[in-house]
Amino acid sequence: MEKSILITGCSSGIGLCAAQELKKRGYRVFATARKTADVEKLNSLGLESLPLDINDSDAIRKTLAEILRRTGGTLYALFNNSGYFEPGAVEDVSRDRMRIQFETNVFGPMELTNLVLPIMRKQGYGRIIQNSSILGTITLPYYGAYNASKFALEGFNNTLRLELRGTNIFVSIIAPGPIESKFRENAFQHYQKVLSDKPSVHINTYKQLEKTYFANSAKRSSFSLPPTAVVKKLILALESKHPKAHYYIGFPAQLFAFLRRILPESAMDWLAVKI
Repeated sequence: MEKSILITGCSSGIGLCAAQELKKRGYRVFATARKTADVEKLNSLGLESLPLDINDSDAIRKTLAEILRRTGGTLYALFNNSGYFEPGAVEDVSRDRMRIQFETNVFGPMELTNLVLPIMRKQGYGRIIQNSSILGTITLPYYGAYNASKFALEGFNNTLRLELRGTNIFVSIIAPGPIESKFRENAFQHYQKVLSDKPSVHINTYKQLEKTYFANSAKRSSFSLPPTAVVKKLILALESKHPKAHYYIGFPAQLFAFLRRILPESAMDWLAVKI
């Protein structure tokens, strides 16, 4: 059986690494990206790449239809990797910005998941894996929109897992801690576009974050792991006979998932502020 997989958000970081490593492993990888230049780059790397804007329903349907045409109507796995971080205090994130965050991190993956489910039901097997975050389990200040989107994705996937019991379609969540990627670099672009000149009671904190969190976006922290750490868990989710519901990646993610279960809310709040 040919194992084909659709991966979203393959322009860099986790998505690109996953596409390359799974291709080496013998998967037929459909590596998608939003920008034409990125699709061309992926094709030049020897990957089978297609354009896909996860915020565009027509684009989702068109790309999936083309993939199914190429595979004869089958798809072994979906890895919803697309996502980004909309920074800012909750009171500074407008409804429009929150909507965009949810379109990319929640509604797009939900729609794509729902479109592949009938295919997997018909063929009698499949794997659906969502790239979430430890911030779908715990919260940090100034990550409000991102936290909310990842908690929503967790709720969606956990419900889906219950509804698919006994179908041979397995769903898993990958929840990384810090990973080497363009996560902070891209977030800083959103910050500059939306918040850098906006009056806010949080302005002093924002200026401090500019000097620390954003200024060091290219610097690897002591806890950061390479994207290959995510791919190792992705392979387990794809190939284990009974894949786990959650794969926590890295010491911080594993630690905070454990602490969330045993500590009271007040203690978790104290830790979040310290971080």
